[in-house]
Amino acid sequence: MTITGYSDRINHALAFAAKHHDQQVRKGTRLPYLTHPANVAIILTRYERDDQTVVAGILHDVIEDCVREAYTRLMLEQRIGDKFGCDVLDTVLAVTQRRLDDDGVELSYDERRDDYLERLSLAGDAARWVCAADALHNAATLLADLRRTIDPDTVWRRFTANREDTARWYRRILDRLRSVGFQGDILRELDHVVVALEAWARDEGTREEASNRYTGAAEA
Repeated sequence: MTITGYSDRINHALAFAAKHHDQQVRKGTRLPYLTHPANVAIILTRYERDDQTVVAGILHDVIEDCVREAYTRLMLEQRIGDKFGCDVLDTVLAVTQRRLDDDGVELSYDERRDDYLERLSLAGDAARWVCAADALHNAATLLADLRRTIDPDTVWRRFTANREDTARWYRRILDRLRSVGFQGDILRELDHVVVALEAWARDEGTREEASNRYTGAAEA
C-alpha cells in the first residue's frame, strides 16, 4: 500500500467535490458542506490510508447524492468512473445508502439504513475505512457542537431521528464494522465518540464525564 498525504488526484477530487457541494451547507449550520469530505480525507490520511481510499472518502457524498438522484450505473461511470476510476466508484457504492433494492423496490428511510449495514459484510476494506471515517467525523462534530452549545436541543433538532436514535445509529455502525471483521485502529477512536454521544443522549449527569473521557482519549 502506497501512503499519501497529497497528490494531484486528491486535489482533483477535492475540486470536483467542491463544485458538486458548492451550494450545500452542513445540516443545521452555515458551514460549507465541503468541510465534511475534506475532514474525512484528513482522517483517512491520519490513519495512513492509500491514495485511492482518500479519494473515495472525498467523493463519498458526491456519489450518494447521485444515487439519490437516480443516476444509472452508466451515468455514474461517466461522471465518476471516467475521472477517478471504477475502483473508487465501486468502493464508495459499497457503503452508499441505496434508494432501491436489487428488485427495484424503493426503500424507506429505515430500510435504507438496514440495507447499508447489511452490505458492509460484502464491502472491501477500503470501503469499510470510508464508512468508519465518515461516521467518525459526523459523530465527533455532533459531540463537539453539543459541548459548545448552552442548549443541546438545538443541536439534536437537526436530525430526523430523536437523540436516542441518532446516538444509536452510530453505535450500530460501530458494532456492524466489528461484526464483519473490520479491525482498523480507527474503531478505538470511534468507540470513544459513540460512548460520549450515548451519554449525552441518555442523561445530563454523565455528559461532562463522557465528553472529558473522549477528549482525553483523542489527546492520548
